[in-house]
Amino acid sequence: MKIKLISLAVLLVLLAFGTRQVQCQRGDNRTGGSNTVYGDITVNEGQTTGLKPIALDVLLYTESGDLVSRQRVQSNTRYRFVNLTDGRYQIVVEVENNEVARFPVSLSSPFKHEIRQDIELQWRESSSNARAAVVSAADKYNRPAKQESAFDNATAAIEKKQYDQALLLLRQVVETDPNDFQAWERLATIYFIQKNFAGAEKSYLEAIKRHPGYAVALISLGRLRIAQKNFDGAVEVLTQAVQVEPGSPQANYFLGEAYLQLKKGSKAVPYLYEALKLDPVRMAEARLRLAALYHAAGMKDKAAVEYEQFLKVQPDYPDRKRLEEYISANKKQ
Repeated sequence: MKIKLISLAVLLVLLAFGTRQVQCQRGDNRTGGSNTVYGDITVNEGQTTGLKPIALDVLLYTESGDLVSRQRVQSNTRYRFVNLTDGRYQIVVEVENNEVARFPVSLSSPFKHEIRQDIELQWRESSSNARAAVVSAADKYNRPAKQESAFDNATAAIEKKQYDQALLLLRQVVETDPNDFQAWERLATIYFIQKNFAGAEKSYLEAIKRHPGYAVALISLGRLRIAQKNFDGAVEVLTQAVQVEPGSPQANYFLGEAYLQLKKGSKAVPYLYEALKLDPVRMAEARLRLAALYHAAGMKDKAAVEYEQFLKVQPDYPDRKRLEEYISANKKQ
C-alpha cells in the first residue's frame, strides 16, 4: 500500500535508538507520574529535490492503544512527553496523517525514568509504482473522507477518555466498511480498557481476519489471552506475530512468556533471548524470567549470569543487594 505525501516521497526510518535511562524522583502513579520520554528528530533530506515535510506529528500511545498525547514538531527539533506513569508505551511518528514509524518505550521499573529516544529519518523520492518503504505502511488503511473523519473523531474521543463516544463512532465505521481492520483494532483496544474481554477478543479477531499480517492486533490479542490465562491461545497468535514481524521485541517477549506459563521453558528460552537481542535495555526483564527458570532447573550459575547482566542495564534495581548476594554465591569463578 502506497502512502501519498506531498511530492510523492516517503520517509524511511533509518535509526530509532539512543535510549538512555536516568533515575529520577518517584511520583504518585495514581495522579500522574514523573517519567519523561524525549528525543531529537533528525530528517536527512539529501536524497531528494522535492518538497520536504515541514512538520511531523509525534504520538504517544499506551501499549493497549490508548492515545496519551500528540505533539507537532518541526523537522530537526525535539519532542518531549512528561508526567508519564510506569508502563509500556508506543511512540508513533506521522507525516500528513500517515504513520511512518512505530516503536516501543518501556517505563516498567519501580523507579522513575527519563528516557531519551532519538529518531533519525531519511526523506527519499519514491517511484510511481514502487512500494513505499515505510515502517508500518502496510498497516495503514485508506478510507473515504467521511469514514476518515469519523475515525479521527473517535481517536480524539479516546484521547479525552470519552470511550462511549469513541465506541459509537468506531461501530459506525466498521458497519459501513467491515474491512477497516484499524477500526476493529481500535474497538478492541477500548473494550480491553473497559475490561470487556469478550468484546476485545472478538474485535481483535475481526481485525486479524481482515488483515492477517496485522502485528499490532496479533500482539495485543496475545497479551489479552495471557491476561485471561489462555496460554495456548496466546502461543497461537503470538507465533503468528513473530512470523509477521520477527524484529518485534514485544512479540518475542510475550511468546516466551506464554511458553513459560505453559511450563515449556525450552521453547520459551529462544524467544526471550531474541527479545533481549533486539532490545537489551527495554526487554531487560526477560533476564529475570530466564534467571528464575534456570534457578528452578538447578542451574544457579546460569541464573547468576542472567542476574548480573540484568543489573548492568538496571543498576538502580531496588532489590539489587539480594541479586548481588545470589551472584556472589552462585557465579562460577
